Amino acid sequence: MNQTIPIILNLIAAIFGAGGQYFYKVGASKMKLVPLYQNWHIFMGILSFCVVMVLFVIAYRLGGKISVVFPIYATTFLWGTLLEMVIDKQNLTLPQWLGTALVIIGISIIAIFSKQAA
Repeated sequence: MNQTIPIILNLIAAIFGAGGQYFYKVGASKMKLVPLYQNWHIFMGILSFCVVMVLFVIAYRLGGKISVVFPIYATTFLWGTLLEMVIDKQNLTLPQWLGTALVIIGISIIAIFSKQAA
């Protein structure tokens, strides 16, 4: 079974997951100022992760293999880092850059050889 569409779905899920984490971060910082039931950032985080779960189900329904598509979701760490760098002007240290490169290399290897796992 071709893993391309399930991989793409998990990549989209990773973007939503990173957005959800960022919403949680912002919402958590406002917890002392805004009651939970009025904290729209927390609710946006929850909604983001609901989208993630729906995309997972669709990807697996289309024949996605956990060993191929789920590691693609690890790009959520990259998207989250990128969000923080752009929005919060966060700078990365050398070890963080090296770790990010290793994640990219690992995900690339899995995606490139996914046809063999099909």
